[in-house]
Amino acid sequence: MENYELVKQAIQEKKQIHANYRGYTRQMCPHAIGGKHGVAHALFYQFGGQSSSGDLPQWRSMNVDELTNVSVVAGGWYTAYDHSRPQTCVDEVDVEV
Repeated sequence: MENYELVKQAIQEKKQIHANYRGYTRQMCPHAIGGKHGVAHALFYQFGGQSSSGDLPQWRSMNVDELTNVSVVAGGWYTAYDHSRPQTCVDEVDVEV
């Protein structure tokens, strides 16, 4: 299954995504997926793993095609109090929580 479809499935089922992105292992809950300037992007709430900034938990906007070793994982669903704010990382939303 393609990255896009895996992330979309995880949103619909409120499951976690575990993946590598730009050299870091990440544990995330996806909240929205679609396009930004014609490129597949998703909004994730990263709650575990690693990041270049070291700050966790944190909202992350990611190019879906740059994710590697993507797996959909059952587990707790994580979000933040500010999820009600409009997101700007996905211009054309396909699916969102």
